[in-house]
Amino acid sequence: MRKDLEYPFDPEYILKKSKHIKKELLADGTSRMEKRIAVLGGSTTHDVIRILELFLLNQGIAPVFYESEYGQYWQDAMFGNEQLDAFHPDIIYIHTSSRNITNWPAPGWDRAAADAALEEQFGHFQAMWEKLREKWHCPIIQNNMEEPFYRLLGNQDGVNPGGRTAFVRRLNGRFAEYAADTENFYINDLSYQAAAYGLDAWSDPFYWHMYKYALCLKAIPWLALNVSNIIKSIYGKNKKSLVLDLDNTLWGGIVGDDGVENLQIGQETSMGQVFSEFQSYVKSLKDIGIMLNVDSKNEEENALAGLNHPDGILRPEDFILIKANWEPKSENILKIASELNILPDSLVFADDNPAEREIVRTQAEGVSVPEIGSPEQYIRVLDHNGYFEVTSLSEDDRKRNEMYRANALRSAQQASFTDYGAYLESLQMKAQIRPFEALYMARIAQLTNKSNQFNLTTRRYTQSQIEEASQDPSCITLYGKLEDKFGDNGVVTVLIGREEEDGSAEKALHLDLWLMSCRVLKRDMEYAMMDVLVEKCRNRGIRRIYGYYYPTAKNGMVRNFYGLQGFEKIREEESGTVWRFEIPEDYEKKNRYIAVEE
Repeated sequence: MRKDLEYPFDPEYILKKSKHIKKELLADGTSRMEKRIAVLGGSTTHDVIRILELFLLNQGIAPVFYESEYGQYWQDAMFGNEQLDAFHPDIIYIHTSSRNITNWPAPGWDRAAADAALEEQFGHFQAMWEKLREKWHCPIIQNNMEEPFYRLLGNQDGVNPGGRTAFVRRLNGRFAEYAADTENFYINDLSYQAAAYGLDAWSDPFYWHMYKYALCLKAIPWLALNVSNIIKSIYGKNKKSLVLDLDNTLWGGIVGDDGVENLQIGQETSMGQVFSEFQSYVKSLKDIGIMLNVDSKNEEENALAGLNHPDGILRPEDFILIKANWEPKSENILKIASELNILPDSLVFADDNPAEREIVRTQAEGVSVPEIGSPEQYIRVLDHNGYFEVTSLSEDDRKRNEMYRANALRSAQQASFTDYGAYLESLQMKAQIRPFEALYMARIAQLTNKSNQFNLTTRRYTQSQIEEASQDPSCITLYGKLEDKFGDNGVVTVLIGREEEDGSAEKALHLDLWLMSCRVLKRDMEYAMMDVLVEKCRNRGIRRIYGYYYPTAKNGMVRNFYGLQGFEKIREEESGTVWRFEIPEDYEKKNRYIAVEE
């Protein structure tokens, strides 16, 4: 991750050096997923697109853009055009603002008249959204509205039915209700972004009247970062873990030198309150599935003593791994990634020491290392960067810390066995393997966009595409849940196969997708899935399965997966390898350690 594209950034530098930054990003060798993004603008959008591209490239997404003509967002959405139809977007971003409200109330209007204006204005947008959803079946991002830059009625402008401030707030409420009730529809919170930036600067009329910008030029990187965070979250590019230093990061002082009793934490001092607020913020991240870990230069005994401070909010049990030693922090953080079985680019490292931040930034490639500033700024910097942007929140997300903690217990038990089969048997594993169900559609879509290492085709699916596959009679869909004596791992593996006739006019199944969460690797879940897949094929009269492996920088671990399942490699192509499995009459089940629920 580039330091100059992480908050707090220099917007003037980004705007001025965008070509140079883009050139360096494209030359860094990173493997990126390509996404087609249609930007439908109610104002000038060229510079929004130019800067949005930088943030997306930095987050592992290579965007290709369609840009509507100035102010043509409604016409493009409702009537389309040949260029947009040929573009076939993966995601649509509607960049509108208060400048696009056409049905303002007037001072003196009563509630009924203001309500009628609100319904008409909301209906204008709702009709557009429904048209786009019906036609494209892809995620839609819609700006809500920044508040007006003047208040005709003063402080009563937010109260009086005819006040523009009140009207915008109510319209934003309707936008939020629609988003809450609609899958694959997301609000880009322009109202918050303008307030955080400063409404007077954000809405400077000069930029509207001179350039038809809906915001000032220097605010564009802040807007672009927020939009990019929604997009990268939709496509599974969120960070998964916050790794924290301890001394002067989670508390004031150095526990080994000052002693636990002299640490600044709690309500007795203003600085103690600052660290308590930060600890509360960190602990709340667990509720959205963020894994917490420690990387500190400390004696483990002192680290644990600090985390058990009576006025502290975080406790040792809130963390999955605590690396408190005198090894380089860059080495510790790579060990944390390895032990969690996730990639370093899933980690964010927070440390008060700029020298340690720079070492981790240069020696642990992929780890995000924000310039967190002084303790009063820690929350703002982490929050504004949007590392953990939520576009969906499943039960598995909320349980992620417990799941990975249970994995640590499994690893500890594994170490006590000399026979791996005996270890697997000791886990008392049970699996549920079924066709896609409505209850898990969001989690299944999330998995397709997050899983990189155990992902044979690395195809990405939106929730609407997952739902379509589940209803397609030519598809076999399977998801797998796994639990054992240490806990429930949730939905961990997904498979989609499409039935077609091959050259011999016999039925064959082509596997479009097969992936599995890395937290259940080497647990035989893939064999359990194969057994159920074979059974489903037999029930349909399918006797041949084709598998495809498309290599990426991250999925080398499954290069020979199909061979282990008994497939025969039939050809190598430029894009990857093709495998075939002839289902024998006497197929012998491969799963030996998991009880699969019928």
